[in-house]
Amino acid sequence: MAVQSFQDGVPALTDSVSSAGMQSIEGARPGSQKVVYDITRLVTRALNPSPNGIDRIDFALARHFLGASAKQNEALICTCLGLGLRLAPASVAAQTITDIETYWNEFIDPQADEVYEALVTALTKKEAQAPSAPRVKRGLRADIVIENWRAVRQWAFRPGRSVMDVPEGAIYFNASQFLLDKQWVLHWLDRRRDVKPVFFVHDLLPIDYPEFFRPAETAQHLIRMRNICRYGAGVIVGSQAVARRLQAFAAENGRPDMAICVARPPVSPAFEAPTAQDPRLDGINYFVVCGTIEPRKNHLMLLKLWRELASRGSPPKLVIVGKRGWLNENVLDLLNRSRPLRPCVIEAGGLSTPGLRRLMSGARALLMPSFAEGFGLPIAEAMAAKVPVIASDIEVFREIGGDALEYVDPLDGLGWLAAVEAYAKPDSARRREAIGRLAWAKLSRGRDFLARVDEFLTSVGRTQVR
Repeated sequence: MAVQSFQDGVPALTDSVSSAGMQSIEGARPGSQKVVYDITRLVTRALNPSPNGIDRIDFALARHFLGASAKQNEALICTCLGLGLRLAPASVAAQTITDIETYWNEFIDPQADEVYEALVTALTKKEAQAPSAPRVKRGLRADIVIENWRAVRQWAFRPGRSVMDVPEGAIYFNASQFLLDKQWVLHWLDRRRDVKPVFFVHDLLPIDYPEFFRPAETAQHLIRMRNICRYGAGVIVGSQAVARRLQAFAAENGRPDMAICVARPPVSPAFEAPTAQDPRLDGINYFVVCGTIEPRKNHLMLLKLWRELASRGSPPKLVIVGKRGWLNENVLDLLNRSRPLRPCVIEAGGLSTPGLRRLMSGARALLMPSFAEGFGLPIAEAMAAKVPVIASDIEVFREIGGDALEYVDPLDGLGWLAAVEAYAKPDSARRREAIGRLAWAKLSRGRDFLARVDEFLTSVGRTQVR
């Protein structure tokens, strides 16, 4: 495959992917190009109870490049306390990745997931038994926290080999943008001009929508993106929407020739596997929204909508899956203090991937009312699981879902209200039509995603020294 520079416009995406995952992907083998995969951010995730979207993509790629079939590759870790950047064997990094995934309950049966079981209990309670809005989250086991903290410290102090020992002409792959605003992390690339840096850019949203992020994030992300333009031999993105935005940004920053590859991010295999609905949830009328509680996700609109539904009597329940993020005081006030929401809104943090898959299987729909996204992994997960989706009418969601989704403008509160009421009906024709459309949704396989990445890295590897 030729390196895609998009100089003549963004081509149609023909090999999109929405079904890989953090587990090994059958049939996927790394290419011959030597890859040094940056696992710095992955190691820090050992202290988090569950993965977010960036984690899922990062782990899928790390498993691919550092797994048993990729012995020619190495891991790079950004250590602290003056040790600088160090190389580690792929086998050691792969074991750390498996340990973190095990801590996240990625391989657990849903009924062994304490968060999932607490959600089932909350969903099946009668209104009179639910005097306050439940918030369920994973408990912290002291032994696991101590063990994971020890693992993080071991990586931080790991001596390893110097980053200058990176193989000649290798690809340096950073899939998280972590620490790319720190020049001391990148300065070694000035000395190793033979190394070809490749980055996965998830979005440019902190630059385009600063009002949705902490004040410092916009300046930091601007530095990250400029460093990617300065050092990058190639960039991978998850959507054509991001590719177009990145192409314009790169041109503005002196890189109109930036090689960009569009490869739709993977979902966990759990969402593709047939999963029976939990019989305890039969007849329970509920919706799911998935994502960190932050302004861009538009939770505030949903909660106001649910207050209106509650005023009309017997509202469906809403499950909010995700941790509490930033700039969300108004949302938290509603969650903590609104009496009408107490019987019908459930907040869940630390839910396992198998638990989320089982929860989705019984939902009336997944709700995605975001104002802006770089991709929208929960939509791809729901489509793979044949769960109907009501989504914001924004460019990237149209790209992912095509005609399979129900679209409503994120500012159209009455439109969202009408859609939720329609889908909540037991014999909803509108929902039945949505499920029918999912049968025609175009879904590729995880191995296609990784093959596309490998072909792009091979093309980048053939380019001249930076």
